Amino acid sequence: MQVILLEDVKTLGKKGQIVNVNDGYARNYILPKKLGMEATNKNINDLKLQKANEEKIAQEILDEARAFAADLATKEVKLQIKAGESGKAFGSISTKEIAKAAADQLGIEIDKKKMVLPDPIKTQGEFEIPVKVHPKVTAKLKVTVTVTGA
Repeated sequence: MQVILLEDVKTLGKKGQIVNVNDGYARNYILPKKLGMEATNKNINDLKLQKANEEKIAQEILDEARAFAADLATKEVKLQIKAGESGKAFGSISTKEIAKAAADQLGIEIDKKKMVLPDPIKTQGEFEIPVKVHPKVTAKLKVTVTVTGA
């Protein structure tokens, strides 16, 4: 009997796959537990339409992420860090401060966990901070840091 899996089944396959199983296994285990449904022509067509819809939605999300990344590349966030007379900075700037400044200055909510900052910023200058907006899209946010006296 052919069955379309509605959930991942460890020994059979992944969700959405069409697999061959024994009739008894299908009637007594897979169908009653709603792990799968019988692979009729109607159900197969429904599965194809559902997969096409999911691909379309995933593509729309990817396009939105690319547009957001292009928009983010044109933006700039300005931050200040306190420093002593010798020019040595007190503390550092982390992704938390960058996310707060982006929300205040640009009105854009960016999750601090999505920013890839290898080391906290401790000097003045311009920095390109990578922001993972989608698993396939990474944007660059320009951050300008100036030094103020203590």
